[in-house]
This record gives sequence, C-alpha cells and structure tokens, in this order.
Amino acid sequence: MEKIETGPDKDSDNNYPYEALSTDKIVKDMLESIKSIGAIIEIPATTTRILLQHFKWDREKLLDKFYSEDRSQLFKDTQVVDPARQSSLPETVGELAAADIEEDCAICFMPLARNMMTGLECGHRFCEDCWNEYLTTKILEEGECQKIRCPAHKCDILVDDETVMRLIKKSDVKVKYEYLITNSFVQFNRLLKWCPSPGCTNAIKVQYSDFKLVKCSCGYTFCYKCTSKWHEPINCELLKKWMIKFEEDSATSAWIGLNTKDCPNCATPIEKNGGCNLIHCSKCAFNFCWMCLNKTTDHHCQCNRFKNKDDENREGSKKEKKSALRKYFHYSDRFMNHANSLKFESNLYDSVKEKMFEMQRITNLTWAEVLFLRNAVDTLCRCRTILMYTYAFAYYIVKNNQFNIFEDNQEDLEQATESLSQFLEQDLKNEDLSEIKQKVMNKSNYCENRRKVLVDHVYEGYEKDWWSYWSMH
Repeated sequence: MEKIETGPDKDSDNNYPYEALSTDKIVKDMLESIKSIGAIIEIPATTTRILLQHFKWDREKLLDKFYSEDRSQLFKDTQVVDPARQSSLPETVGELAAADIEEDCAICFMPLARNMMTGLECGHRFCEDCWNEYLTTKILEEGECQKIRCPAHKCDILVDDETVMRLIKKSDVKVKYEYLITNSFVQFNRLLKWCPSPGCTNAIKVQYSDFKLVKCSCGYTFCYKCTSKWHEPINCELLKKWMIKFEEDSATSAWIGLNTKDCPNCATPIEKNGGCNLIHCSKCAFNFCWMCLNKTTDHHCQCNRFKNKDDENREGSKKEKKSALRKYFHYSDRFMNHANSLKFESNLYDSVKEKMFEMQRITNLTWAEVLFLRNAVDTLCRCRTILMYTYAFAYYIVKNNQFNIFEDNQEDLEQATESLSQFLEQDLKNEDLSEIKQKVMNKSNYCENRRKVLVDHVYEGYEKDWWSYWSMH
C-alpha cells in the first residue's frame, strides 16, 4: 500500500482566500509583479518578465536565486544576457553604424544599410523583414511566446518582449503575442488558474494552492488544485487514479446493464428513467434496490458495503483477481449509478419550476416562498454528487474502524438521499401545500445534515491520518 497526499481542511469551501480576475486585472497583476520585482533587482522589465517566467512567477524563488547564487549562472540558465554586461558587448549596432561597416543579414544574406539591421545583446543581427517573418511564424504557427530564441544557429538567448513588439509589423500578431504572454502568466503561475467554464475568460487568484472549492464570478464552481468539478470528499490524486481506471474499463460488458435491468422477482425488463434508486416494479409490485437488486422496505437498503466472499481461504492468483474484479464492479457500479441518477435529477429543475408556478397560481405565495422546492433539488444533487465520489474514495481505502464509521455515514446519506429523491419525483399537486413544504424541508435538512457529517468525518480522517490506501491502478 502507499500513502496518498492529504486531503483538504475541514469546511474546505469556507475560509479559503481567493478572487476572480478579469482579463484586464490579470494583465494589471502581471505588470505589477514585473514592476515590483524589477525595482528590487534593478533590471529592465522585459528581462524581469523572462526571469519570472523561468521560475513560474514565484517571486520568492527568483529573489533567493538572484541573491544567493552565481549571477552569471542564473542568467545563463534563464537564457538572457545579464544587463550589467550589455555595455561591454563588442560591435554593437551603434558602433558598427558609426564605423560605416557593411554587414549581411545572417538569414537572407542580403547586404543592408545599417539602419535596417537589428539584433539582441548576443550580438547576432538580422534584417527587419527576416525578424518580422521569423517572429510571426513563431507566434502564429507555433503559439510560442516564452522560448523564442535568437534565430542564429546554436544561440539560446531569448528574444525579449520589447524587441518582439518593436519588430512585428502586423497588429493582429501583436495582439496574439500579448494574449500568449497573458495566458502563460496564468498557466505557469501556481497561484492562478483559468476558470474551466466554456467561454469564461476569468482566472482565479489564490494565496496558496490547495484542494479547495472556488467559485468564479461567472458562477462556475470547481476544485482549484485540479480544476475539475468539485469532488469532495476524494482528493485530486486519488480521483485521477480512479478516473483513469474507470475510463479504461468503462467499455466492458459490465456497463451493459446500466440503464436496463430485470426485476429480480418477475424478470420483467425495467428501464430506469429517474434519479431514485428505489425501484417499484409496475407488473408485480416488487420493491427493490437498483444497485444491488435486493428487496427494499421503507427506503432502507444496506448495499453500500463491499462484502468479499473470497476473503476466507483464498488460494491462488485466480481467486485474488476474481476478488479484485468483484470489488471494482461493486464500487464502479454504484459510482456510475449515482452519476446516472444525477443526470436524471438535473431534469427535476424543470418539473419543479412548473410546480412552483402552479403553487403560485393557486395560492398567494411569492416566488421566494416557493423556492424551498428549488433548494431541495439543489440539496439532492449536491448529496448525490457526494455519494458518487464516496464510492471512488472507498474503493482505495484499507478497511479499519474509521472506515466502518465512514460506511455507516455513507449508508445514512444514501437512504436520506433516496427518500428525498423519491418524494420530489412524486406528483404533489393533490397534496396540502403546508404539508408538502414541511416534508420537503425536513427531508432536505436531514440530507444536508447527513452530508455534513460524512464530509466532516472524511476531512477529520485526512487531518488525523486515519486513511491508508491500496496502490491499485
């Protein structure tokens, strides 16, 4: 077995300092970072930007290297010429021009007037047309902005931003370059992440990177560390391992029965068209659990626990492989069932909206007073999502006393969630409004309480190192 990185702090969606930045604020933040560091180390802004980029915009690391190590080695590693050495470079453009010395372009080999030649601190010079073509190709075709090197053979000196913007002729290429610089500022900065919502151009800025819930100003919520949809209580590394395995095995025959199963009592094929996993067979009136196919009563079914029939007297690799496969199918089937239920339950918003309009029509209630139905669906989807990820989490855990408590909490949340789901899917038109409201709020509050108990217990386990994980791929 192996240890996995610890998870988030308790109440991870609270007390985590972050802010959403628009594109203008991102550029402003980048320029302020360059200016503040440049003022300390006293070098030009364009060179400072390259140094910061090299250290992934970690200013403390740059300052530490700048003052504690060999300065010449630092500039060699970052592929720029030390500004302190620029004045001593031989045969600068100005000196050659004053001496009226002719020189050919190192790319097209055409002799040009001195005012048509330009170069970097490395001393290599090219005509402006060749520079423009070279830079345009790098930017538009290769999408490069960080590592545009001097065109001279075997020269590793990087082209600074000021030179790029001066030599590029077309405005659209300049705009693309500025975009690439801004994108790289966010992409390689551990304290910045682009919002993954399609079409959003905001970035989230944090004070420290962690497995935490953040919400962009566009309304999209995600995990800051991996930018996936929020996936508590499972941490990012464990979820990544699970999803790789899940995606590799998702095409197997194990998924044939995902949407259609036979009633365990009368064998009638049943297609699941709702989120609730407590199924009622309309042909024989048999009530059973969609996940384990066992008979259910009063929203109760203990099928969240994996029971290994091969634990005693296991012999040989075949039994071990069979046991491992059974375990994977147990957790993956429940993971997928909750994911599938979540898709169905997202459709509840439309039906609930109609019920809210109907309540307003036959009563004098305001829209705010009937929002309890919408809030209940929010709670249902949130709890369903938590349950989905608990099965990925449980798959890797080595069983101990705390794991038994976790399964008890998981079972309680599952029963509460199925009860709320079943109630919301019913036709509530003929029910007393005050009674409906009370039942919905009671079930929603209970679900939310059970969710909090489960999540808090997992987070406490992260903090106190309760969880050990099997190394499974």
